[in-house]
Amino acid sequence: MNMLLFFTLGLFVHFVFFVSIFDIYFTSPLVHGMTPQFTPLPPPAKRLVLFVADGLRADALYELDENGNSRAPFLRNIIMYEGSWGISHTRVPTESRPGHVALIAGFYEDVSAVAKGWKENPVEFDSLFNESKYTWSWGSPDILPMFAKGASGDHVYTYSYDAKTEDFGANDATKLDTWVFDNVKDFFDTARNNQSLFSKINEEKIVFFLHLLGIDTNGHAHRPSSRDYKDNIKKVDDGVKEIVSMFKHFYGNDGKTTFIFTSDHGMTDWGFHGAGHPSETLTPLVTWGAGIKYAQKVSAQQFDDAFLKEWRLENWKRQDINQADIAPLMASLIGVPFPLNSVGILPVDYLNNTDLFKAESMFTNAVQILEQFKVKMTQKKEVTLPFLFTPFKLLSDSKQLNILRKARSYIKQGKFDEAVSLCKELIHLALEGLSYYHTYDRFFLGINVVAGFVGWTSYASLLIIKSHSNLTRGLTVKKSSHLLPYGFLAAGLLVALFLLIQACPWTYYVYCLLPVPIWYAVLREFQVVQDLVASLLTFPLSHFVGYLLVFTVGIEVLVLSFFYRYMLTAGLIVFAGWPFLTKLWTQAKITSLSWTVFSLLLAVFPLMPVVGRTPDISLVMGAGLLVLLLSLFAVPSLIKRKGSLAKEELLVHLLQILSTVLSMYVVYSTNSSLLRKQGLPLMNQILSWAVLASSLVVPLLSSPALFQRLFSILLSLMSTYLLLSTGYEALFPLVLSCLMFVWIHMEQETLQQSGISCKKKLASIQFSYTMDITQFRQLYLDDIRRAFFLVFFLVTAFFGTGNIASINSFELASVYCFLTVFSPFMMGALMMWKILIPFVLVMCAFEAVQLTTQLSSKSLFLIVLVISDIMALHFFFLVKDYGSWLDIGTSISHYVIVMSMTIFLVFLNGLAQVLTTKKLRLRGKPKSHHM
Repeated sequence: MNMLLFFTLGLFVHFVFFVSIFDIYFTSPLVHGMTPQFTPLPPPAKRLVLFVADGLRADALYELDENGNSRAPFLRNIIMYEGSWGISHTRVPTESRPGHVALIAGFYEDVSAVAKGWKENPVEFDSLFNESKYTWSWGSPDILPMFAKGASGDHVYTYSYDAKTEDFGANDATKLDTWVFDNVKDFFDTARNNQSLFSKINEEKIVFFLHLLGIDTNGHAHRPSSRDYKDNIKKVDDGVKEIVSMFKHFYGNDGKTTFIFTSDHGMTDWGFHGAGHPSETLTPLVTWGAGIKYAQKVSAQQFDDAFLKEWRLENWKRQDINQADIAPLMASLIGVPFPLNSVGILPVDYLNNTDLFKAESMFTNAVQILEQFKVKMTQKKEVTLPFLFTPFKLLSDSKQLNILRKARSYIKQGKFDEAVSLCKELIHLALEGLSYYHTYDRFFLGINVVAGFVGWTSYASLLIIKSHSNLTRGLTVKKSSHLLPYGFLAAGLLVALFLLIQACPWTYYVYCLLPVPIWYAVLREFQVVQDLVASLLTFPLSHFVGYLLVFTVGIEVLVLSFFYRYMLTAGLIVFAGWPFLTKLWTQAKITSLSWTVFSLLLAVFPLMPVVGRTPDISLVMGAGLLVLLLSLFAVPSLIKRKGSLAKEELLVHLLQILSTVLSMYVVYSTNSSLLRKQGLPLMNQILSWAVLASSLVVPLLSSPALFQRLFSILLSLMSTYLLLSTGYEALFPLVLSCLMFVWIHMEQETLQQSGISCKKKLASIQFSYTMDITQFRQLYLDDIRRAFFLVFFLVTAFFGTGNIASINSFELASVYCFLTVFSPFMMGALMMWKILIPFVLVMCAFEAVQLTTQLSSKSLFLIVLVISDIMALHFFFLVKDYGSWLDIGTSISHYVIVMSMTIFLVFLNGLAQVLTTKKLRLRGKPKSHHM
C-alpha cells in the first residue's frame, strides 16, 4: 500500500476513534415535543433577580479571612438571618456556557457544545428566560446572546460591554462588575421617566439577570488565592447590597422580589477551570426574598466534608443541590412553566410556602420530567426493530399511571409529604429511564469501535512484519480466496441495511462500517499471520515470554504514568542504567556516562510541582542564559569556517541569539508591566508574535548537517518556549534536548555493537543526505525498543513540564506575552503549541535516529503508532460516566490526551521532516532536500 495513502487512512481512523468517545458517552440529551408544565397555584414572587458571579468558588465566598471577617458581609448576613444557603454542585465541563445552561435551562449540556462556540446556540433549548414574560440581562457578550437567541419572540433584552474589556492584564477587572451594577441603576432611573418601560418592569413573571465576570477574570489573571480575586468578592458583595436596596426602594418594599446569588463554576488554584476538581464543581448558592425560607438554626448537621466547621456555619442549615435544580426553583417562585428540557429536581426545602404549593410544584416537576422520558422512549422505539427493543423495565406505562394517580390522591387527601416523596421517586425513575434510553446504543457502538481499534492495530502490525522485517522472507505467497472480498462486501451491506432500517445517525455508519474494510485488509494478510506463527514457533519459549513480559510492563508503565507521574521518574532511572545492563558502558564510556547523567536530570522533572505552582521568572531567565551560553560556544567554530555559506550560517546563528535575548527581555518586561497592572505593552506583543513566526522558518536557513540543524531547531523553539514559560518548565526542553543528542550517539553505538552496520561518523551525516532505498535495513527486535523509547520520551515531554492528565492542565499566565484579552481559541492554540514544542524536539531527534541507524522512517513510525494505539485502547476501556465528576473528567482527559498525541504524531512526524530536511537560502532559489 502507498505510504501516503496509509497515513491518510490512519489519520482518518484515529480521528474517528477520537470523536467516538463523545458520541458514545456525551451526546446531546435534548428531546423536543413536550408540553409546558406549570404549578396551578399563585406564585409567591412577581419578579426574580439572578446574580451569577462567574468563576466564584464556594470556599472563597463562605470562608472567613485571616482576621475572622467575611469577605462578603452582606451575603453572610443573609445566610444568618434572611435566607437559605448551600452548595450548588456543577458538572463537567466546568465552563461558563454549560454552567449557565444548567442554571437557566436546567439541563447538562453535552461536552461538544463547548467547542461549538460560547455565543451561539448549537442546539435549540427552552430556558427560564424564554418562559418568562420579560427578561433583562446585563454582563458579558460571551454569555448573554445565547439565551436571547434561543428565546421565542422579542422579550429577552441584553446589555453587554465590549469584548475587549475582558483583559486579564488590565488595570482592574472589577470594572466589569461595576459596569453591570451601574447600568442596572441607570436602567431603573430611566424606567421612572419611561412609561412603556415602567409598565413592563411592573409586570409579573419577569427576570433580571446580572452576569458578573470580574471574579473569573481576576482568577484567571491572578489566581483565586490573590488579593485581587478576594477583593473582587467584596466589591460584588457591596454591589449586590446596593442593587437589593434599590429594588426594595423601587418596588416600595412589596415583598414580591426573590433574589438568587450563585456561580456557574469554580476555579482551580492555578486559575483554570473545565475539569471536575471540587474547587471547580463546588459553587455557592444564597437565596432570599419572596417564597424563600428564612435562615434556619440547627444544632448539628451531617455532611461528608469539613466545610461547615471551616466556614463557621455549623449552626445554619446548609442545603446542597445540583446546579440544574436551580432552574425549577426559579420557575416555581415566579410561576412560569418549568423549562421543557430541565432535568432539575425542585429543592422544596428552599420554599417558604404552603405544603399544598410544595406538593403541587413537585407534581408539576415530576410530570415535566416524565414527559421527556416518554418522548425519549417513543423516539428510541420508532427507530429500533421491534424484536431488538428492550424497554426500561422499572418504569412501565402502568407504573407511571399508578404513581401519578397515587400522588394526585395524596394531594387531595392532604397527605402532602407522601405526595412529595412519591413525586421524587417518579422523578428519579424517569431520570434513570432518560439515561437508559440516552445510552441505549452505547454497548453496540463500543463493540464496533473496539473492533475497529483492534483491527487497525493488527493491520499496522502485519504491515510492519510484511514490509519491514525478515520474518516472512522466502516464504511462498498464496493468493487470497475470491470469496473473501464478496463475504466482506455482503457483511458491509448487511450492516448498512441494519442501520438504515433503524434510521441511525450518519456517525453510526462510520463506526459500524469502518471495521469491515479494516478486517478485510487484516484477513487478506492471512499468509503473513501463518508465516509469523511459524517463525515464532522456532523461537525459544522462554525468550518469547520474556520479551512479551518486558513489552507489557513497558506499556503498563506508560499507562500508569497518566495516574502517577513518578512512574516516569522510575522509568528514566531504569533508562539511566541501560548502558550498564548492556556492553555499551565498555564500548563508549563518555557517551554512556552522559546518557546516565541527563536521564537522571530529566527524571527530576516529573517530580516537580504541577500546574498551579507560583510563577518564577528567575528560572525562565536562567534557562534563557543557559541557551545563550550554549549558543556562544558554537560561535567560534562558525567563525573559523570559510565561504559564503559559512557567513550565511553565522548570520542565522547570530539572529537566533538575538531572538533569545529579545524573548528574555519580553518575558521580564511583560512580567514587570503586569505586576504594575499596566497591561501587556504593545511592543512586547509585536516582538512575541515575531519570534513565534520566525521560529519555524529560521531553522530552515541553517546547515543541514545533523547536529547543526538540530541545534538550530532547539535555539529557535527555545526562544518561543521562553515566552510561553512561567517557571521551571523553561529548563525542561534544554535537558530533554541534551538527552536527545546523547540518544542519537547511543543508538549508533548499539547498532555497531549488534554488528548490523558499520559506524558512521555523525559529524559527516547530513539531513539532506538522499538515502537510497537499498540502504534501508530490515527491522530487528531492538527497533521495538527504539520505538518504545520515543513513546516514553513523548509522554515525558507532556508530563515533565508540569502538565497533569487533565483537560485543564493549562495556565493562562503562559500566554500573557502574546495576548491578555480573553480569546478562548487563540489562547488554547498558544497553550497547545507550548505543549507541542518538546514533542517537536523529540520527533526531530527521532528523525536523526532513523537516519543514523539506516531505518525507514515509516517502519519505525508504524511501531510507534501500534504502541500508542495499545495505550489508547487501555484508556478507551477506562472511560467512565459514573462516580465523582473528578473521576469522570480525568477518565475523559486521559483518552483525549492519548488520542490527541497519536493524531499529532502523524503531523509532528511531517513537521519534523520539514524542519530537518528542507533548506532555504537567504539569496537565490530555495532548495529542498529529500530523505
